[in-house]
Amino acid sequence: MGTVGTQRGTRRRRGTGTGLLLVAVLTAGLAAGCTTSDGPPDDGRGTTRESPAQDAPPALAVKIDNAPAARPQTGLDDADVVYTEQVEGGSSRLIAVYATALPESVGPVRSAREADLELLRQFDRPLLAFSGAQSKLKPLIEEAPLEAVTPESEPDAYIRDSDRSAPHNLFLRPERVMDDPPGEAALTTGFRFGRPPADGAPQNELTVRYPAARFTFTWSGAQDRWLVSMDGTPAVTSGGERLAPATVVVQHVTVRPSGFRDFLGNTTPFTETVGSGEATVLRDGRAWEANWKRPSAEDGTSFTTDSGEPLNFARGQVWVVYAEAS
Repeated sequence: MGTVGTQRGTRRRRGTGTGLLLVAVLTAGLAAGCTTSDGPPDDGRGTTRESPAQDAPPALAVKIDNAPAARPQTGLDDADVVYTEQVEGGSSRLIAVYATALPESVGPVRSAREADLELLRQFDRPLLAFSGAQSKLKPLIEEAPLEAVTPESEPDAYIRDSDRSAPHNLFLRPERVMDDPPGEAALTTGFRFGRPPADGAPQNELTVRYPAARFTFTWSGAQDRWLVSMDGTPAVTSGGERLAPATVVVQHVTVRPSGFRDFLGNTTPFTETVGSGEATVLRDGRAWEANWKRPSAEDGTSFTTDSGEPLNFARGQVWVVYAEAS
């Protein structure tokens, strides 16, 4: 058992709103890369790339509540990638990214943060679904290379669950903002999938602690997946099934104060996802110490072993847990 502390097709839009449209065009795109026998192709992020097709469908990213009152969440099991990040008071929120499947419902949906904009620059014009944002953050969202999907811009895409209390009851219906999943080409994360390196230490469990939250990943040989627990409680879908990614990445990053505060006066953390540092990658019941690198916001993140070998992930859902570097 280990513990990690925080110190270590063409899309057709539906709905009546216009959304916040792209005002800056990314100059970076996809390049053809090598493929592996049991995973999708290397998307080429972090290497010399050609510009993407202008009509390439975007990924859908949804900002998801992770307070105890918001659980169980809906639609997390269909996400290709789930990112965890610190927010005010040392608690956590999630960003779920969808490309290969669209669930019927996703949520509860909550508000955006400044750090989300840097994280999502790796995708080409993603849709970002969120419940709202501070007034002084809205100009930054308008300038970001994404399309905002909010209850104001797309009212028909959201519903309220009468069995839950606000603000933990807002849910997105993805099929009301895009007809079909955009496909693997939209996952411009830099991740590589394939066989693991020959080494790797046996690992049964790993816990990542935030000041007011914790995530535990326990290996299940029967499911060939990592079972997720949040704050000591098994994390399940709305149908009662355990959340169980194939790969878990604990990425050690700088978490610094931003220029924003919540309504209680708590400073909003900014998680820096551009740069380089250390990481631990969990797959197949083993752990690999790794190095991560993301040269610019337009790039995805590459992971390598200490010897410089690319560190492939297991095919399936990936969770990336941002832990504060020591």
